[in-house]
Amino acid sequence: MRSVLLAGLIPFAGLAATAPVASAPVALAQAQAAAFSSTAAPLRHVVLFDFRDSATPADIARIEAAFVALRGKIREVKGLEWGTNVSPENLANGFTHCFIVTFDDAAGRDTYLPHPDHKAFVALTGPYIEKALVVDFVAFR
Repeated sequence: MRSVLLAGLIPFAGLAATAPVASAPVALAQAQAAAFSSTAAPLRHVVLFDFRDSATPADIARIEAAFVALRGKIREVKGLEWGTNVSPENLANGFTHCFIVTFDDAAGRDTYLPHPDHKAFVALTGPYIEKALVVDFVAFR
């Protein structure tokens, strides 16, 4: 395994030698990201919601169910997990709900975003969401 990892870094070995010491970690991270982007690493689409005070428990439950239903409507969705904030750190900034949608790759996400069922879901949430935060990342392991 170690030889495989080292062999995978050989194309990037020159980066650290030519870059200043302070940017070597950045160059390595960029090289690793480029190497992993061509592999089968899944793409995660993380969505956080802060509901308006006017959203009732029934409104919130309807949005939760509608989000989960996207898994069965859009074939590019390979996985969907969700839950509500239980962190004791008090750093959620009002966000109470987290949804993590998994795609095989960015192309799957790019098909999902303009999909009519996703667009209908976004329209449904409009009156109930105070703010949303979306972050996508490639899941390196």
